[in-house]
Amino acid sequence: MFFKKFVAVTVFMGALAAHAFAPQAGTWVVAAELDGKPGRGLAIDVQNETLVMQVYAYESNGQPSFFLAAGPYSNNQFSGPLTRYEGGRFFGSGARSGVAVGSPGNVNLRFTSGVTGFATFPGEPEKAIIRANFAYPFAPSSLVGIWTFTSIGSEGLVADAVPLGSNIGATSSGNGLVVSSDGLFGCEHQISGSLSGGVLCVKINSQSQLVRSYYFVYSINEGEGFSQRNGNGTQQLLSVRRLTTPRGVGTGVAIKANEASAADYPAIRAHISEVARSLQ
Repeated sequence: MFFKKFVAVTVFMGALAAHAFAPQAGTWVVAAELDGKPGRGLAIDVQNETLVMQVYAYESNGQPSFFLAAGPYSNNQFSGPLTRYEGGRFFGSGARSGVAVGSPGNVNLRFTSGVTGFATFPGEPEKAIIRANFAYPFAPSSLVGIWTFTSIGSEGLVADAVPLGSNIGATSSGNGLVVSSDGLFGCEHQISGSLSGGVLCVKINSQSQLVRSYYFVYSINEGEGFSQRNGNGTQQLLSVRRLTTPRGVGTGVAIKANEASAADYPAIRAHISEVARSLQ
């Protein structure tokens, strides 16, 4: 089985850390504090080489508080002061401007992938942080949709775009294989072995021969991993992107929910009308 030819997840993630990348923009949380109850939250975004992080936390008296950190991001790391703000607009208020009221100290961030990292807040030891996933379960249903796979390495740029739709049941290592309508591409969450916690995909040709394999770890709409030709070639750095949700709604600006119904196909409509008239 070609599954054995993949490196362990921990080795792969260590190799991935050698590359420069930006953390996924969105809601992040302290991993140890993710218990389903109200707590601290982080909003992180990196654009070009600038990181902005908002922190929603509490004062020692229990009152909610808002902090902002911004500055240069390089080598997968950031360090800068957390500034506390107060006095801004409240619901129903007129124009008011928040003002900076000091800083408890610096925050240090280091990211180990686009969805994992570590944060050191003022007065605290370093803690693991993760991109929050609150709507996609670790289940076959979360793989349904249109995906793009782009890898780069010694083979050059390799890209695939595929709609995944049907769950044809679990394999010996996963929890449900989701395949394209032609049966030539399939992906499955892995639940056993060294690949557990990630997604494994294969592409085959019409002669049932393995063309390419993909392995990645993802959160929400983006993922990172590697691809291999024939399942055993040189590993290429892989970037994965979800283009539509399982309900067919576009996740970005390229695909809209009503795109398919908006097409009018004027040429075929004209030919139908012309033939209908000729047969009268």
